[in-house]
Amino acid sequence: MLISTVLVGLYLGGQTRERFLNIDKHWQAYSGQAVHRGQLLSRLRAHLGYGGFIHNFKNYVLRKDPGYLKRLEEQLAHFESTVKEYQASGASPRELRHLKVITETIEEYKSKIDTAKRAARENWSPDKTDALVKVDDTGAIQAILALDIFLQGKRAEAAKAISDAVAEGNQLVRTGFFFAGALAVVAIILYGMFFLLQRELQQTISALSAELNERRAAELEAKKFQRAVEQSPATIVITDTSEIIEYVNIKFCELTGYSPEEVLGKTPRILQSGDTSRETYRSLSEQLKKNEDWHGTFRNLKKDGSSYWAKTSILPLRNDVGEITHLIGLGEDITAQREASEHIKRAQKMEAVGLLASGVAHDFNNVLTTILGNVHLAMLDAPEEGEFSEELEQIEIAAKRARHLVGQVLAFARRQPGKAVSMKVGDLMHEVARLIRASTRPDIKLVCNIEDSELSVLADPTRLHQVLMNLCSNAVEAIGAASGMVELKLVRMVGEDTGNRHVCISVSDDGPGIPTSVRDEIFTPFFTTKKAGKGTGLGLSVVASLVDEMNGEISVESTPGKGCSFHIVLPEIQPVSGKDIQPGVLVHGTGEILLVDDEAEVVETCANILRRANYLVETFTDPKAAVAAFEKMPDRFDLVITDFVMPEISGEDVCRVVRNLRPQCPIILYSAYQPGKFDFSRYEPIQFVEKPFEPVVLSATVKSMLES
Repeated sequence: MLISTVLVGLYLGGQTRERFLNIDKHWQAYSGQAVHRGQLLSRLRAHLGYGGFIHNFKNYVLRKDPGYLKRLEEQLAHFESTVKEYQASGASPRELRHLKVITETIEEYKSKIDTAKRAARENWSPDKTDALVKVDDTGAIQAILALDIFLQGKRAEAAKAISDAVAEGNQLVRTGFFFAGALAVVAIILYGMFFLLQRELQQTISALSAELNERRAAELEAKKFQRAVEQSPATIVITDTSEIIEYVNIKFCELTGYSPEEVLGKTPRILQSGDTSRETYRSLSEQLKKNEDWHGTFRNLKKDGSSYWAKTSILPLRNDVGEITHLIGLGEDITAQREASEHIKRAQKMEAVGLLASGVAHDFNNVLTTILGNVHLAMLDAPEEGEFSEELEQIEIAAKRARHLVGQVLAFARRQPGKAVSMKVGDLMHEVARLIRASTRPDIKLVCNIEDSELSVLADPTRLHQVLMNLCSNAVEAIGAASGMVELKLVRMVGEDTGNRHVCISVSDDGPGIPTSVRDEIFTPFFTTKKAGKGTGLGLSVVASLVDEMNGEISVESTPGKGCSFHIVLPEIQPVSGKDIQPGVLVHGTGEILLVDDEAEVVETCANILRRANYLVETFTDPKAAVAAFEKMPDRFDLVITDFVMPEISGEDVCRVVRNLRPQCPIILYSAYQPGKFDFSRYEPIQFVEKPFEPVVLSATVKSMLES
């Protein structure tokens, strides 16, 4: 009976499903295609009927009203989109043939539009126009009727098929009801047979199901907590009350480098760095014994010996009766946060030091300007040989070394941008060698080997001077108390493959060299091998930064016990031709100069230099008074020299007044450090001179500006 029931049920179900599929198929054909195409056909009929395309075309031919032409063009676009939609809806070949007849008729009308437009422009008679634009649209009308008849037939076929399928379905339903009645009688008998068994089974299954659900829920809960612990961003360590590790999560292994097998059975003491005091551990132990949580921060050691900072919470785990069975340690890696905090503090200190250094360097450069200027004037009056000349030369050397130190301070504070110019490296190396030799013990030999004195690079002279002074000072310090040699070397390098030309500057010493273990760290900021108080760790990092600014590269070669060599490679450029300035010789000229500086000593020194060079100079320490004097007689002065940083009225304000009154008046702007945001192009002709400057540079710049 069961097999018969299944077979009959399958048969009736399959037949019924087939009837429903037929109903659905024909209904889709009726509603999805015939109805939709009927709507499209109605739109086509509207385009061809009254008020449609043909109607408006004929009205335009008769009345020549542009409004009909506009509606005609709009309807033409709608017609074409309707035809395309009809064709894309699954139209039969017969429907496509009728659509083609309609489209060809409309295309013929479309081809007559230009003739109708011409007739409207030239005002032809209606008879003439009609004869030229007349189109036989009988075929299109018949095609519309044929499509209508075709769609009506399709709808009728679909309706009949639906009706037949429904009738067959009704017969199947009646058969099914009859069989179901017979089956119901049998089912009642069977139900009586199995009632007792079913009741017993129901009770057993309910009990088993409840137990299974409880176990499954508990398992899911356990897995959820296990995943949470394993994937936790914090390190988790579980120990027994004797601090023996029983569990560590994935984050702990990733952070410390230990595998679970390496730490299970051990104590957390393997992580101790020794930085935490015994009092802290004693306090931790006492709090846990009191059933209290402990919170604090440890510096722990990883497996490889490196350290990390962990914000740690240690909590006692209790059982159902409140007894402590385990301890759990939760740790958050805060190494990055601490480093960032330290970096911010260090940056704030550097900023404060930079502000202080900038102000001190500015004032110190004004003092050095006065010293260098007056020393040079004194050297002009002193005899060429003798102790007095030598003493003046030592003062000049000391002042230039002080100028170099100020340049280091400004570079350290990043308060002075570099200005790249074409320069001969050999001249600068001789200057550095002279300064280093004057402050170095006689038993340390200083050698300067220059392959070609014309080798030139594009760099900021102050920056390159600072780089060489730092390297030479380091070389002298590396030799220490022993005798030795420092060599400065300049050679040309030509690439074998590219042929590119570079300049290589080398600073070598025969000291103890650099240990291999720290060679990769020497350019790192704040890294130093000197004793506390002997170095800041900034010298070589500043050197590397400045060389990078010059588009160069720096490298080091060192063999322990056999000295060290630093090599700087810069792109070579062709030397700029021009008149060389003779050292110590003022460049003379003629003209009247307006000199403005709020520092009286600087004003007096510069005025004396310029008067020695045969110029008339009127000086002002009050920029307001200087501006008033220039406004009163703007044509009096041949050149204006002004400081950049002054109270109340800045050097830029002075330049603005001068340029407004005398567009072509030459201006020399000087300052202790270069003005970063000053737009020199607005005040041409203008030249910048950096303090402290040598008198010969000032006189040569004045001469050049007046001649140009």
